[in-house]
Amino acid sequence: MVMTNTETHTTHTTHSTHTTHAEATEATARIDFAKAAPKVFKAVIGLDAAARTGLDPALVELIQIRASHLNGCAYCLHMHTNDARKAGESEDRLHMVAVWREARNFFTAKEQAALALTDAVTLVADAGVSDGVYAEAAAQFDETELGHVLGLILAINTWNRIALSTAKVAGTDERQG
Repeated sequence: MVMTNTETHTTHTTHSTHTTHAEATEATARIDFAKAAPKVFKAVIGLDAAARTGLDPALVELIQIRASHLNGCAYCLHMHTNDARKAGESEDRLHMVAVWREARNFFTAKEQAALALTDAVTLVADAGVSDGVYAEAAAQFDETELGHVLGLILAINTWNRIALSTAKVAGTDERQG
């Protein structure tokens, strides 16, 4: 079954944690967020779908990979690196996303601005979103694109938090079911 981008996150809720075997056997079962809060889940799907509209699919995946790195969401990282590969993204670039500031030559100015904004918004509690980061993004994207990039960053951060809080397991892309 082929899934659309809108359906990309319909099961975006898996993440493994660093636990010992004893802790794992004592772990509390987590909810299936999609079943427990279907209206909320569908709203997040809608946000995700609306945000990615008009954006380059490669840029979408880079943003989602970077936020997932920062949030430590193995489920989403696995999903989006696989999606990026299927879309033709190179292994070199995928490996460099985590260290994009040291590997700027792998990314366009537009991608760098989006990655910097992703860093700032994802880690907003640390230092906010600086005027410099915002200005660089605004110089690379028109207002509509910038709104969509921000929406996508907000969406992937939401998906990461759903995946982490419901303890989904990396490598189990339920979209393939």
